[in-house]
Amino acid sequence: MTVRDRIEEVYADLSGQELRAAETLLAHADDLAVYSSAELAELSGVSRATLSRFYRRLGYESFAELRDEARTMHVLGVPLANAPGVAIGDHLGDEVANLRRMMTANEERIAPAVRLLVEAAHVVVVGHRNGYPVALHLREQLAQVRPGVRVLPLPGQSLAEDLVELDADDVLVLVGLRRRLEGFARLARWAQASPARVIAITDPTGRRHAAGADVWLECPIHMSGPFSSYASAMSLVALLSNSASTLMADAGDARVTAITNAYATLGELEGR
Repeated sequence: MTVRDRIEEVYADLSGQELRAAETLLAHADDLAVYSSAELAELSGVSRATLSRFYRRLGYESFAELRDEARTMHVLGVPLANAPGVAIGDHLGDEVANLRRMMTANEERIAPAVRLLVEAAHVVVVGHRNGYPVALHLREQLAQVRPGVRVLPLPGQSLAEDLVELDADDVLVLVGLRRRLEGFARLARWAQASPARVIAITDPTGRRHAAGADVWLECPIHMSGPFSSYASAMSLVALLSNSASTLMADAGDARVTAITNAYATLGELEGR
């Protein structure tokens, strides 16, 4: 297990100081070998004693063991964040590992999520920052097979006036991928207290925000390089949408046909 894996396992139960330590280690997971424990304490704003306890909670005897692991990973070919590049094979390996983990983690959760998406009177999908393209793509796909699907927030708009319309027949999908807005936790709490059913789509560090959701769908995004990949989240969207299409059956097919005919009438799509 890497330090990222260890942190993700305990992330939902961390205290305030532990969260600061965890975020610092996650931000520097690819170049921990070049830092001292004192430097990490300064970066995270917690004491060295707190960091030492946190290392032990992750299963390390000391920071020295964690740093040795980081150095070993680098020797084995795992690049530092400031390395000149990432090998294509390593990138592919990361993508495949993320996809496999996404499918395994969500195997028992997909069917309940799809039923909620199909049976809801209205579906509202909310996403900010890295979550917004995923939210928009989910809306675009679901809208092909069922009516009443919206994505929020609209450009330049707030959320409250749209969210207060949700009732017990509706589903609210929250997409929150690192690095989330500061207000995501408040939004998650509000959603869970609302009458609507809630589906949360997050990376593993969002587990704590999804505690009260009806369904939590996990999307690993870790890569060997300094940037995350959202391929697993887009793959999840395809899985949800295709499954929803199957469950919608004739009603979904009829909507697809109507939309296709409208495309042709309006001349909106490129011809062959």
